[in-house]
Amino acid sequence: MDAPATMPTGDRTFRSSDAILVRRTLAEIVPAGDQVTSYFYALLFVRHPELRALFPAAMDAQRDRLLRALLTAADRMDDPDALSEYLGGLARGHRKYGTLPTHYPAVGEALLGALSRYATTTWDKEAEAAWIRTYTMLSQIMIDAADEDGLHGPAWWMAEIVSHDLRTPDTAILTVRPDQAYPFLAGQYAAMETPWWPRVWRNYSFASAPRPDGLLTFHIKAVPVGWVSNALVHRARPGDVLRLGPPTGSMTVDHTTHNGLLCLGGGTGIAPIKALVEDVAEHGDRRPVEVFYGARSDRDLYDLETMLRLQQTFPWLVVRPVVSGASGGNTGLKGLLPDALRERGPWPEYEAYLSGPPGMVRSSVDVLTSIGMPPERIRYDSIQEPAPVQGPA
Repeated sequence: MDAPATMPTGDRTFRSSDAILVRRTLAEIVPAGDQVTSYFYALLFVRHPELRALFPAAMDAQRDRLLRALLTAADRMDDPDALSEYLGGLARGHRKYGTLPTHYPAVGEALLGALSRYATTTWDKEAEAAWIRTYTMLSQIMIDAADEDGLHGPAWWMAEIVSHDLRTPDTAILTVRPDQAYPFLAGQYAAMETPWWPRVWRNYSFASAPRPDGLLTFHIKAVPVGWVSNALVHRARPGDVLRLGPPTGSMTVDHTTHNGLLCLGGGTGIAPIKALVEDVAEHGDRRPVEVFYGARSDRDLYDLETMLRLQQTFPWLVVRPVVSGASGGNTGLKGLLPDALRERGPWPEYEAYLSGPPGMVRSSVDVLTSIGMPPERIRYDSIQEPAPVQGPA
């Protein structure tokens, strides 16, 4: 099968008939998603073995990422701006894997081969033509986004660990020194790769606003399936060198408004919340900031002392610890973060910033919308993965 031909760079309009055919094909292959992605990677690596080096040795966590990316792109085909934003984010993230424009035809060839094998009832010449046009357009958007991003910064940064502070048996605070200036905004996050798991990346939020000394701080919690997190908590030491991808994320403060900030940090989700508080302080704002810091136990409130010092420094800041399990004497609130929100709501003239376990974020969004907060005032980034982030999708 020939690789898709390149479409004109300026063409960003999907044919409605193509969108229908693409979505029909995807609907058919979803039940066989594991087989489709396994066959896709088999075709890719057999026909282009040189691309195997872009991926981690273990591919277990990789299997569903291609299908997820395709389904997300198909869902946004009717919204060019949303589609470009999504694909641009993918493209910028793929730069750290060493993805080049010349790789896209190989990926397209393997993709069409997998689709033609498993979409047995919807695949025909019309569907194939629609996919060739669609994939060519999607890949060109990503190529252009990667090229544009390359004008503004490197694909990755090397960063030396200068401090490793083990706060609990499974939680550490790491401070690193990047090898060159690393521009980011408070509330964003970056992918991180360790020397012990090459090409395995995991996303972590910055735990401070940009600092004059250029150092970056992250809060890491080791989880059972987290190769990267366990290495960072239990193995990493000062002097070790990590690799960082570019900053990303939209959970940043809008400094054009004077609305208050309602911040929820569950577990290590307190890291970007702390960065947001520092950001508000550095901008000289005096708007109210309420922080709900949740954990299962008092011990898991590993950075509460820091947050309370910030509360003593800034009169506009209120910090409310919330413990859902057994308490060892903490005077904070008892229960779940979403319940604490509901009990103290509504929150007029506030914007919400949520960071923590996905279930906590979903429940908090439900609570906030149910008590009248407009969805456009609720900000969060879905940076957690059920398994380590690996390889380009």
